[in-house]
Amino acid sequence: MAKRKIIWSIRAQQDRLQILEYWIERNKSKTYSEKLYNLFNSAIELIAIHPEIGKKTSEQGKRAKIVRDYMIFYQEGENQLDILAIWDTRQNPEKIEKIIRKKSR
Repeated sequence: MAKRKIIWSIRAQQDRLQILEYWIERNKSKTYSEKLYNLFNSAIELIAIHPEIGKKTSEQGKRAKIVRDYMIFYQEGENQLDILAIWDTRQNPEKIEKIIRKKSR
């Protein structure tokens, strides 16, 4: 199966940045943030090749891949993979529905 082009939504970019900045501030070091960044990228590269590996969500065509305490929400296109959001699973689960219902951009 061919690898799809990865398209990050503004929301997903902001989520990733906030998560990484949080861990830099909390740990006073970039080490854990760099590890998370690499884990996110590895998961997304895998999803781009095998988009069916993520768990189906309640929204048609949208899936989620778990990476540590986070869920990467995405939507598969014919030649692209839209990264919709990165969700910290320790947050209020009622907010998830709003996130996955939104359009990819």
